[in-house]
Amino acid sequence: MTERAQGAPGRRTVIGAGAAVLGTAALGVTATAQAADRNGGHGGRGGHRLDLPVPTVIGHRGTSGYRPEHTLGSYQLALDMGAHIIEQDLVPTRDGHLVCRHENDITATTDVSAHPEFANRRTTKTVDGVSLTGWFTEDFTLAELKTLRAKERIPANRQKNTLYDGRWEVPTFEEVLRWADREGRRRGKPVWLYVETKHPTYFRGIGLGLEEPLAKLLRRYGRHRAQSPVILQSFEPGSVQRLARLVATPRIVLLSGTGTKPWDFEVSGDPRTTDDLVKPAGLKWMASFAQGIGPTLDLIIPKDAAGRLAEPTTLVRDAHAQGLVLHPYTMRNENTFLPADFRRGSDPNAYGDAFGAFAAYFATGIDGIFSDNPDTALLAAADFTAKK
Repeated sequence: MTERAQGAPGRRTVIGAGAAVLGTAALGVTATAQAADRNGGHGGRGGHRLDLPVPTVIGHRGTSGYRPEHTLGSYQLALDMGAHIIEQDLVPTRDGHLVCRHENDITATTDVSAHPEFANRRTTKTVDGVSLTGWFTEDFTLAELKTLRAKERIPANRQKNTLYDGRWEVPTFEEVLRWADREGRRRGKPVWLYVETKHPTYFRGIGLGLEEPLAKLLRRYGRHRAQSPVILQSFEPGSVQRLARLVATPRIVLLSGTGTKPWDFEVSGDPRTTDDLVKPAGLKWMASFAQGIGPTLDLIIPKDAAGRLAEPTTLVRDAHAQGLVLHPYTMRNENTFLPADFRRGSDPNAYGDAFGAFAAYFATGIDGIFSDNPDTALLAAADFTAKK
Protein backbone atom coordinates (compact mmCIF):
# COMPACT_ATOMS: atom_id res chain seq x y z
CA MET A 1 0.00 0.00 0.00
CA THR A 2 1.46 3.32 -1.06
CA GLU A 3 1.30 6.62 0.76
CA ARG A 4 -0.78 8.07 -2.07
CA ALA A 5 -3.44 5.44 -1.48
CA GLN A 6 -3.88 6.54 2.12
CA GLY A 7 -5.41 9.93 1.34
CA ALA A 8 -4.07 13.30 2.44
CA PRO A 9 -4.95 14.40 5.98
CA GLY A 10 -6.06 18.00 6.10
CA ARG A 11 -4.01 19.24 9.07
CA ARG A 12 -0.30 19.51 9.69
CA THR A 13 1.57 19.59 12.97
CA VAL A 14 3.27 22.86 13.88
CA ILE A 15 6.34 22.82 16.09
CA GLY A 16 7.00 25.99 18.00
CA ALA A 17 3.54 27.50 18.22
CA GLY A 18 2.31 28.22 21.69
CA ALA A 19 -1.33 27.32 20.96
CA ALA A 20 -3.45 25.64 18.31
CA VAL A 21 -4.02 27.92 15.35
CA LEU A 22 -6.07 27.61 12.17
CA GLY A 23 -6.86 23.94 12.63
CA THR A 24 -3.31 22.78 13.17
CA ALA A 25 -2.02 20.85 16.17
CA ALA A 26 0.41 22.95 18.18
CA LEU A 27 3.66 21.84 19.75
CA GLY A 28 4.56 24.65 22.11
CA VAL A 29 8.31 25.12 22.40
CA THR A 30 8.90 26.54 25.87
CA ALA A 31 12.67 26.24 26.23
CA THR A 32 14.43 29.56 26.66
CA ALA A 33 15.85 31.39 23.69
CA GLN A 34 19.35 30.95 25.04
CA ALA A 35 19.03 27.19 25.37
CA ALA A 36 17.43 26.90 21.95
CA ASP A 37 20.19 28.88 20.29
CA ARG A 38 22.84 26.84 22.09
CA ASN A 39 21.34 23.53 20.97
CA GLY A 40 20.66 24.27 17.35
CA GLY A 41 17.21 25.80 17.61
CA HIS A 42 15.74 29.25 17.58
CA GLY A 43 14.65 31.34 20.49
CA GLY A 44 11.14 32.38 19.56
CA ARG A 45 7.73 30.74 19.85
CA GLY A 46 6.81 31.32 16.22
CA GLY A 47 5.58 28.14 14.48
CA HIS A 48 7.82 25.85 12.45
CA ARG A 49 5.66 24.03 9.92
CA LEU A 50 6.79 20.43 9.63
CA ASP A 51 5.59 17.64 7.39
CA LEU A 52 3.50 15.74 9.94
CA PRO A 53 -0.08 14.94 8.98
CA VAL A 54 -2.77 14.90 11.66
CA PRO A 55 -3.71 12.30 12.74
CA THR A 56 -0.07 11.25 12.78
CA VAL A 57 0.51 7.52 12.42
CA ILE A 58 3.48 6.30 14.44
CA GLY A 59 4.92 2.89 13.59
CA HIS A 60 5.18 1.31 17.05
CA ARG A 61 8.61 -0.35 17.21
CA GLY A 62 8.37 -0.34 13.43
CA THR A 63 5.63 -2.73 12.30
CA SER A 64 5.62 -5.11 15.23
CA GLY A 65 2.26 -6.49 14.11
CA TYR A 66 4.01 -7.99 11.09
CA ARG A 67 7.73 -8.30 11.85
CA PRO A 68 9.81 -8.85 15.01
CA GLU A 69 9.97 -5.48 16.75
CA HIS A 70 12.92 -3.12 16.59
CA THR A 71 14.59 -4.67 13.57
CA LEU A 72 15.57 -2.97 10.35
CA GLY A 73 13.02 -5.22 8.67
CA SER A 74 10.29 -3.89 10.95
CA TYR A 75 11.36 -0.28 10.39
CA GLN A 76 11.59 -0.69 6.62
CA LEU A 77 8.13 -2.18 6.36
CA ALA A 78 6.70 0.68 8.43
CA LEU A 79 8.30 3.18 6.06
CA ASP A 80 7.10 1.28 2.99
CA MET A 81 3.55 1.22 4.39
CA GLY A 82 3.67 4.98 4.78
CA ALA A 83 3.98 5.45 8.55
CA HIS A 84 4.61 9.12 9.30
CA ILE A 85 7.08 8.42 12.11
CA ILE A 86 8.90 5.23 13.13
CA GLU A 87 9.69 4.50 16.77
CA GLN A 88 12.95 3.33 18.34
CA ASP A 89 13.47 2.43 22.01
CA LEU A 90 17.06 2.80 23.19
CA VAL A 91 19.09 0.83 25.73
CA PRO A 92 22.90 0.69 26.12
CA THR A 93 25.47 -2.03 25.74
CA ARG A 94 28.25 -2.53 28.27
CA ASP A 95 30.61 -0.50 26.11
CA GLY A 96 28.18 2.40 25.79
CA HIS A 97 26.56 1.88 22.38
CA LEU A 98 22.86 2.63 22.05
CA VAL A 99 20.87 -0.25 20.57
CA CYS A 100 17.21 -0.59 19.68
CA ARG A 101 15.32 -2.87 22.07
CA HIS A 102 12.10 -2.25 23.94
CA GLU A 103 13.76 -3.49 27.12
CA ASN A 104 17.28 -4.18 28.26
CA ASP A 105 16.07 -7.71 29.10
CA ILE A 106 16.58 -9.41 25.74
CA THR A 107 15.42 -12.88 26.78
CA ALA A 108 12.17 -12.73 24.81
CA THR A 109 13.34 -10.67 21.82
CA THR A 110 16.58 -12.43 20.83
CA ASP A 111 17.95 -15.97 20.56
CA VAL A 112 20.39 -15.37 23.43
CA SER A 113 19.14 -18.43 25.34
CA ALA A 114 20.34 -20.61 22.45
CA HIS A 115 23.94 -19.34 22.82
CA PRO A 116 25.78 -21.58 25.30
CA GLU A 117 28.69 -19.13 25.39
CA PHE A 118 26.41 -16.64 27.14
CA ALA A 119 24.72 -19.05 29.55
CA ASN A 120 26.63 -17.57 32.50
CA ARG A 121 25.32 -14.07 31.67
CA ARG A 122 21.82 -15.04 32.79
CA THR A 123 21.14 -13.17 35.99
CA THR A 124 18.49 -11.51 38.15
CA LYS A 125 18.26 -7.73 38.35
CA THR A 126 15.86 -5.17 39.72
CA VAL A 127 14.92 -2.61 37.07
CA ASP A 128 12.60 0.20 38.11
CA GLY A 129 11.52 -1.78 41.14
CA VAL A 130 10.76 -4.98 39.22
CA SER A 131 12.79 -8.16 39.66
CA LEU A 132 13.72 -9.71 36.31
CA THR A 133 15.68 -12.84 35.45
CA GLY A 134 17.28 -13.09 32.04
CA TRP A 135 19.97 -11.59 29.84
CA PHE A 136 20.52 -7.82 29.73
CA THR A 137 22.09 -5.58 27.10
CA GLU A 138 24.31 -3.81 29.64
CA ASP A 139 26.14 -7.11 30.23
CA PHE A 140 27.13 -7.46 26.56
CA THR A 141 29.55 -5.56 24.38
CA LEU A 142 28.20 -4.46 21.03
CA ALA A 143 30.33 -7.09 19.29
CA GLU A 144 28.80 -9.79 21.47
CA LEU A 145 25.29 -8.50 20.97
CA LYS A 146 25.79 -8.57 17.22
CA THR A 147 26.20 -12.35 17.34
CA LEU A 148 22.55 -12.63 18.41
CA ARG A 149 19.47 -12.49 16.20
CA ALA A 150 16.09 -10.93 16.88
CA LYS A 151 12.91 -12.96 17.26
CA GLU A 152 9.19 -12.41 17.81
CA ARG A 153 8.42 -11.30 21.37
CA ILE A 154 4.88 -12.70 21.63
CA PRO A 155 4.81 -15.78 19.35
CA ALA A 156 1.60 -17.14 20.89
CA ASN A 157 -0.26 -14.06 19.62
CA ARG A 158 1.66 -13.40 16.44
CA GLN A 159 2.53 -16.82 15.12
CA LYS A 160 3.14 -15.62 11.56
CA ASN A 161 5.87 -13.27 12.76
CA THR A 162 7.99 -16.25 13.84
CA LEU A 163 8.70 -16.84 10.15
CA TYR A 164 11.20 -13.97 10.47
CA ASP A 165 12.94 -15.18 13.64
CA GLY A 166 16.71 -15.02 13.19
CA ARG A 167 16.58 -12.91 10.05
CA TRP A 168 17.81 -9.61 11.52
CA GLU A 169 20.40 -8.41 14.03
CA VAL A 170 19.79 -6.06 16.91
CA PRO A 171 20.35 -2.66 15.27
CA THR A 172 22.32 0.17 16.81
CA PHE A 173 20.69 3.58 16.81
CA GLU A 174 23.52 4.84 14.65
CA GLU A 175 22.67 2.18 12.06
CA VAL A 176 19.07 3.40 12.15
CA LEU A 177 20.21 6.99 11.63
CA ARG A 178 22.26 5.90 8.62
CA TRP A 179 19.31 3.91 7.27
CA ALA A 180 17.00 6.90 7.73
CA ASP A 181 19.44 9.17 5.90
CA ARG A 182 19.73 6.71 3.00
CA GLU A 183 15.99 6.27 2.72
CA GLY A 184 15.44 10.00 3.02
CA ARG A 185 17.74 10.68 0.10
CA ARG A 186 16.13 7.92 -1.95
CA ARG A 187 12.60 9.15 -1.28
CA GLY A 188 13.37 12.85 -1.45
CA LYS A 189 11.96 13.63 2.00
CA PRO A 190 13.10 13.09 5.60
CA VAL A 191 12.40 9.88 7.47
CA TRP A 192 10.98 10.80 10.85
CA LEU A 193 12.15 8.96 13.97
CA TYR A 194 10.44 8.81 17.38
CA VAL A 195 13.11 7.96 19.96
CA GLU A 196 12.56 6.79 23.54
CA THR A 197 15.06 6.64 26.38
CA LYS A 198 14.29 3.45 28.33
CA HIS A 199 14.85 3.26 32.10
CA PRO A 200 17.10 6.34 32.11
CA THR A 201 17.43 6.60 35.91
CA TYR A 202 18.41 2.94 36.16
CA PHE A 203 21.06 3.28 33.48
CA ARG A 204 22.45 6.51 34.85
CA GLY A 205 22.80 4.73 38.18
CA ILE A 206 25.11 2.12 36.64
CA GLY A 207 27.18 4.66 34.74
CA LEU A 208 25.46 4.29 31.36
CA GLY A 209 23.50 7.52 31.00
CA LEU A 210 21.42 7.61 27.83
CA GLU A 211 20.83 11.27 27.11
CA GLU A 212 24.41 12.39 26.42
CA PRO A 213 25.29 9.68 23.87
CA LEU A 214 21.88 10.15 22.26
CA ALA A 215 22.44 13.89 21.92
CA LYS A 216 25.92 13.23 20.52
CA LEU A 217 24.50 10.99 17.80
CA LEU A 218 21.75 13.46 16.97
CA ARG A 219 24.35 16.18 16.55
CA ARG A 220 26.57 13.94 14.43
CA TYR A 221 23.71 13.28 12.03
CA GLY A 222 22.29 16.81 12.08
CA ARG A 223 19.09 15.87 13.91
CA HIS A 224 19.52 18.08 16.98
CA ARG A 225 17.67 21.17 15.79
CA ALA A 226 14.13 22.38 16.46
CA GLN A 227 13.07 21.46 12.93
CA SER A 228 14.89 18.14 12.74
CA PRO A 229 12.75 15.10 11.81
CA VAL A 230 12.99 13.58 15.29
CA ILE A 231 10.75 13.50 18.35
CA LEU A 232 12.27 12.42 21.68
CA GLN A 233 10.24 10.71 24.38
CA SER A 234 10.53 9.16 27.83
CA PHE A 235 8.36 7.91 30.67
CA GLU A 236 10.66 9.86 33.00
CA PRO A 237 10.08 13.64 32.91
CA GLY A 238 13.63 14.14 34.22
CA SER A 239 15.05 12.50 31.12
CA VAL A 240 12.96 14.78 28.91
CA GLN A 241 14.24 17.79 30.86
CA ARG A 242 17.83 16.62 30.50
CA LEU A 243 17.35 16.19 26.74
CA ALA A 244 15.89 19.71 26.56
CA ARG A 245 19.20 21.05 27.83
CA LEU A 246 21.17 19.08 25.23
CA VAL A 247 19.22 19.38 21.97
CA ALA A 248 16.38 21.46 20.55
CA THR A 249 14.36 18.64 18.98
CA PRO A 250 10.70 18.31 20.06
CA ARG A 251 10.01 16.23 23.17
CA ILE A 252 7.15 14.15 24.52
CA VAL A 253 6.47 12.95 28.07
CA LEU A 254 5.03 9.43 28.08
CA LEU A 255 2.38 8.64 30.68
CA SER A 256 1.41 5.25 32.08
CA GLY A 257 -2.00 4.42 33.49
CA THR A 258 -3.85 5.98 36.38
CA GLY A 259 -2.29 5.35 39.78
CA THR A 260 1.24 4.93 38.39
CA LYS A 261 4.26 7.12 39.00
CA PRO A 262 7.33 7.91 36.85
CA TRP A 263 10.33 6.00 38.18
CA ASP A 264 12.43 9.12 38.56
CA PHE A 265 9.68 10.48 40.82
CA GLU A 266 9.91 7.32 42.92
CA VAL A 267 13.66 7.75 43.27
CA SER A 268 13.55 11.48 44.00
CA GLY A 269 10.60 11.30 46.38
CA ASP A 270 8.37 13.44 44.17
CA PRO A 271 4.85 12.67 45.45
CA ARG A 272 3.08 13.30 42.15
CA THR A 273 1.52 10.47 40.18
CA THR A 274 0.23 10.20 36.63
CA ASP A 275 -3.14 11.33 37.98
CA ASP A 276 -1.51 14.60 39.04
CA LEU A 277 0.33 15.06 35.75
CA VAL A 278 -2.84 14.84 33.66
CA LYS A 279 -4.49 17.63 35.64
CA PRO A 280 -4.17 21.19 34.30
CA ALA A 281 -1.35 22.06 36.73
CA GLY A 282 0.63 18.98 35.75
CA LEU A 283 0.07 19.61 32.06
CA LYS A 284 1.21 23.21 32.45
CA TRP A 285 4.37 21.99 34.18
CA MET A 286 5.16 19.50 31.39
CA ALA A 287 4.53 22.20 28.78
CA SER A 288 7.45 24.13 30.28
CA PHE A 289 9.93 21.60 28.86
CA ALA A 290 8.01 19.35 26.45
CA GLN A 291 5.84 19.87 23.41
CA GLY A 292 3.44 17.00 23.92
CA ILE A 293 2.41 13.95 25.89
CA GLY A 294 2.12 10.29 25.01
CA PRO A 295 -0.56 8.89 27.32
CA THR A 296 -1.81 5.34 27.37
CA LEU A 297 -5.12 5.14 25.52
CA ASP A 298 -6.98 4.44 28.76
CA LEU A 299 -6.17 7.99 29.86
CA ILE A 300 -8.02 9.22 26.76
CA ILE A 301 -11.01 6.87 27.01
CA PRO A 302 -11.20 4.66 30.13
CA LYS A 303 -12.73 1.18 30.01
CA ASP A 304 -15.57 -0.03 32.17
CA ALA A 305 -15.57 -3.23 34.22
CA ALA A 306 -16.39 -5.26 31.11
CA GLY A 307 -13.47 -3.79 29.18
CA ARG A 308 -15.67 -1.64 26.95
CA LEU A 309 -14.92 2.00 26.17
CA ALA A 310 -16.56 4.43 28.58
CA GLU A 311 -16.85 8.22 28.33
CA PRO A 312 -13.73 10.11 27.22
CA THR A 313 -11.84 12.12 29.82
CA THR A 314 -11.05 15.81 29.44
CA LEU A 315 -7.35 15.10 28.82
CA VAL A 316 -7.38 16.00 25.13
CA ARG A 317 -9.06 19.32 25.78
CA ASP A 318 -6.90 20.09 28.81
CA ALA A 319 -3.63 19.21 27.06
CA HIS A 320 -4.51 21.24 23.98
CA ALA A 321 -5.28 24.19 26.26
CA GLN A 322 -1.61 24.06 27.31
CA GLY A 323 -0.39 23.85 23.70
CA LEU A 324 0.51 20.16 24.03
CA VAL A 325 -0.10 17.55 21.35
CA LEU A 326 -1.26 14.05 22.26
CA HIS A 327 0.21 10.90 20.74
CA PRO A 328 -1.36 8.07 22.76
CA TYR A 329 -0.35 4.40 22.63
CA THR A 330 -0.94 1.64 21.46
CA MET A 331 -3.47 0.40 18.90
CA ARG A 332 -3.18 -3.20 17.74
CA ASN A 333 -5.47 -5.19 15.44
CA GLU A 334 -5.78 -8.40 17.45
CA ASN A 335 -8.87 -9.03 19.59
CA THR A 336 -6.82 -9.58 22.71
CA PHE A 337 -5.53 -5.99 22.57
CA LEU A 338 -8.78 -4.24 21.56
CA PRO A 339 -11.49 -2.83 23.82
CA ALA A 340 -14.14 -5.50 24.40
CA ASP A 341 -16.76 -3.72 22.28
CA PHE A 342 -14.53 -4.01 19.22
CA ARG A 343 -13.59 -7.68 19.53
CA ARG A 344 -15.00 -10.04 16.94
CA GLY A 345 -15.34 -13.81 17.28
CA SER A 346 -13.82 -16.06 19.91
CA ASP A 347 -10.19 -16.25 18.74
CA PRO A 348 -8.16 -13.77 20.84
CA ASN A 349 -5.47 -13.63 18.16
CA ALA A 350 -7.81 -12.95 15.26
CA TYR A 351 -8.36 -9.39 14.06
CA GLY A 352 -11.25 -7.49 15.58
CA ASP A 353 -12.90 -4.24 14.50
CA ALA A 354 -9.74 -2.17 14.63
CA PHE A 355 -11.25 0.46 12.32
CA GLY A 356 -14.07 1.03 14.76
CA ALA A 357 -11.65 1.44 17.65
CA PHE A 358 -9.45 3.85 15.67
CA ALA A 359 -12.52 5.93 14.82
CA ALA A 360 -13.49 6.17 18.49
CA TYR A 361 -10.03 7.35 19.50
CA PHE A 362 -9.62 9.79 16.59
CA ALA A 363 -13.00 11.33 17.45
CA THR A 364 -11.58 12.56 20.76
CA GLY A 365 -9.26 14.98 18.93
CA ILE A 366 -5.95 13.23 19.52
CA ASP A 367 -3.15 14.38 17.23
CA GLY A 368 -1.73 10.97 16.41
CA ILE A 369 -1.45 7.41 17.60
CA PHE A 370 1.09 4.63 18.01
CA SER A 371 0.10 1.48 16.16
CA ASP A 372 1.63 -1.95 15.59
CA ASN A 373 -0.25 -1.99 12.27
CA PRO A 374 0.54 1.28 10.46
CA ASP A 375 -1.33 0.28 7.31
CA THR A 376 -4.56 -0.14 9.26
CA ALA A 377 -3.93 3.11 11.13
CA LEU A 378 -3.33 5.03 7.89
CA LEU A 379 -6.56 3.80 6.34
CA ALA A 380 -8.43 4.66 9.53
CA ALA A 381 -6.86 8.14 9.56
CA ALA A 382 -7.85 8.65 5.93
CA ASP A 383 -11.43 7.56 6.73
CA PHE A 384 -11.55 9.99 9.66
CA THR A 385 -10.19 12.89 7.59
CA ALA A 386 -12.60 12.20 4.72
CA LYS A 387 -15.58 12.39 7.06
CA LYS A 388 -14.62 15.73 8.59
